[in-house]
Parts: sequence; C-alpha cells; structure tokens
Amino acid sequence: MIKKEMIAMLLAGGQGSRLGVLTSKVAKPAVAFGGKYRIIDFPLSNCINSGIDTVGVLTQYQPLRLNTHIGIGIPWDLDRNVGGVSVLPPYEKSQNSEWYTGTANAIYQNLEYMEQYHPEYVLILSGDHIYKMDYKIMLDYHKANNADITIAAMPVPMEEASRFGVVVTDQDNKITEFEEKPEHPKSNLASMGIYIFSWKVLKEALVKLKDQQECDFGKHVIPYCFNNNKRIFAYEYNGYWKDVGTLSSYWEANMELIDIIPVFNLYEEFWKIYTKTDTIPPQYIAKDAYIEKSIIGDGTEVYGRVFNSVIGSGVVIEEGCVIRDSIIMNNSHIKKNTTITKSIIAEDVTIGENVELGVGEEAENVKFPKIYNSGLVTIGEWSVVPDNVKVGKNTAISGETTLQDYPNGELPGGGIIIKAGDN
Repeated sequence: MIKKEMIAMLLAGGQGSRLGVLTSKVAKPAVAFGGKYRIIDFPLSNCINSGIDTVGVLTQYQPLRLNTHIGIGIPWDLDRNVGGVSVLPPYEKSQNSEWYTGTANAIYQNLEYMEQYHPEYVLILSGDHIYKMDYKIMLDYHKANNADITIAAMPVPMEEASRFGVVVTDQDNKITEFEEKPEHPKSNLASMGIYIFSWKVLKEALVKLKDQQECDFGKHVIPYCFNNNKRIFAYEYNGYWKDVGTLSSYWEANMELIDIIPVFNLYEEFWKIYTKTDTIPPQYIAKDAYIEKSIIGDGTEVYGRVFNSVIGSGVVIEEGCVIRDSIIMNNSHIKKNTTITKSIIAEDVTIGENVELGVGEEAENVKFPKIYNSGLVTIGEWSVVPDNVKVGKNTAISGETTLQDYPNGELPGGGIIIKAGDN
C-alpha cells in the first residue's frame, strides 16, 4: 500500500480574467514571470523544497501550455514512480461529466486520486501566487496544535482586508471567526488560500457538500467545518507574497525583481525556483546596446537601449529601440526605432518599426477600466502592431492589427483593439 504523510493539490484551472488579454489564450498559472519562469513554478518549487513529492495539478481553462510546461515534472524533481506530479483535468465519469465549478468541487472530483496515497494531511494551494514558503513548518504547526485545518494567513492593510477571506483569532491563534470578503472586516489577518487539512476532515466536508453549487473553500468548506466545531488555526506568514491577479500587481511584482536589493530574491541558493528551460543559446548584447537595471533572458538579442525592464528569452530588440519600465515576454520581436514605455507585451508579439507605446496623458479605458489601468499598455500574445503607430496609456491590443485599425495612426489612451476570435 502506498502511503504519503502529506500530498499537495494545486489549483491551476483559473482563467485570471483580470489579466485581460494576457490570459485570453493561456491559463493564469502559465503566464510568464520574471523573464524566465511561469507563475506556477513558485508553488511547485515550494513543494519540492518543502519535501512534498506528490502534487496533483488541477487544470481546466486553456491547459495546453501548462501541461507542456509541467510535462512529467523533471525540472522540479517530481518525475517519481510513486507520487510525483500529476496533471488532473476534469474528465468524463460513468454517471456524468462536469467541469470543475469551484475550488472545493475541483478537489472533490479528485477524491480517488487522493485516496490512492492514504494521506494523513492534504495541502491545498493556488497556482497563481508569487512567494516562497516552507510548507513543512506549517505542517509541524498544524500537528503541534492538533488542528483539523490550518489556514495560512498574513496581515494586510486594514483598508484592503475586504478583498480577502478574513480570520479572527484568539491568543492561541485558534480561529474564532471567518468572514469571506467582509464589507467591514473585524481583523486584518487575510487568508492566503493555502490550507492544510487533516484528510478525514477534508473528505467528510467534501462529501457532505458535494451537491453545493460552485462549492468553494472560502465560501462553503471552511464555514461548514467551523460550524461543526472543527479545530481551525491560523498560521501567520510574514514573508513576501503577491497575488498577481491584476495587471498592475503583475507589473509591480516583475519590477520588484530588478530593485538593487530585491524584495523577492530569485537568487537564493537554499530555496531555488525551478522551471522548464529550453535549450537556447546565450543572450547577445550588441556593441552599441545599452542596458540598465534589467533582467534579460537567454537567447535574447539586444541592439537598442533597455532601462528598468524584464525581458524574457528569445526576444529581439532592434537598433534604435528604447524600452523603459516594461515587461516583454518570450520570443517577441521589437523592430527598429520603437519606443516602449510601461508596457506588458505577451509572448510571440511583433511590434513594427517607429512605434510608440505608452504616450500621452492617462485616460480611463473605454470598455474595461477595472482591468486596464495604472497607465499600462497591454498586448496579448501572437499580436502584431504595424509600423508607425502611437498607442496611449490604459490600452489593450490583441490580434493581428493593421494600419486601418488605428485612425490617424494612433490608438488613443483608454482605447482597445481586440480582433475577432481574440476575445
């Protein structure tokens, strides 16, 4: 009989709709990050660094890139005969076939996968946060408190607390109240969406709530366990943790990597972040190129000037280009004499010659002001921007655009161009 003390279930099926055109063709956990990684690399690396060698990755929305990236788990040392990493999409069952409809429903649909390992504990993780955490220490804390559930929580500014599930604790860190996104929070201790469950408690709750519509941990499972007098504790975490769910937080998290002393250090020997790397040549910096305070990926060729930016691998930045405060993801091509300011450019994008991105005053986005803001220009993958156009701030472009899409050769601030089939 296989027996694992703790297995991890990693929820990676979300669309990440607040990332707009960045996630129109790819699941949020598969979005590139830091010039070399994908967002899912962080929780996966945390697992193996914490000694957890059995991880189920639950996928759903646009899973192709994620599946290819994870493969059989070699980069994270998760290619095991027993355990290792398993990609778990929704599948057709004999009675019915259904999509995952909520975080807990997704876990419930994989009860059989978990049961084969006879775990004592199950760690539930999100696939879309940037942080380093030793889950083993959290497990020791769970055992020491004889807890049924331990919720990782971190202090947030009180004015932001209503965006999260908030926990109220007594002096022993036992949770006395749990509120999901409360209007008037009673505490600033926010749930991070990282849970350790004792297996029996998790299984009982999932089976009991199996008919609940869109069954979710924060809305249903935790309140159910709370109302049934389970011992629930908060494990306070004070390290770096970023939910990169919005374009501005995604941009900020990338920019923080290039600070002189980065808040989040990718270079620590003892806690490495692993990723799948392609066999590509080293970067090439031309004689007249200039780079200041930037991350440049492998196989990238720089002939222009780059300031304070994160550039992925296989990117070409031609002569006369000036890139500032921007993220350019893998295999994108920036043609001659183009100026790019505070932009997020997804993978495999082509930007023509003499283009200016991020010009003029800020204007509210005409269609999706909650998504496209903070003065950013966002360009979805496989997009093409033609020569000689100007693009304002708080804008989004997706698809192969031509000069006809830009009246007077410009997309003013707050504008949006999404070609058919690129919703």
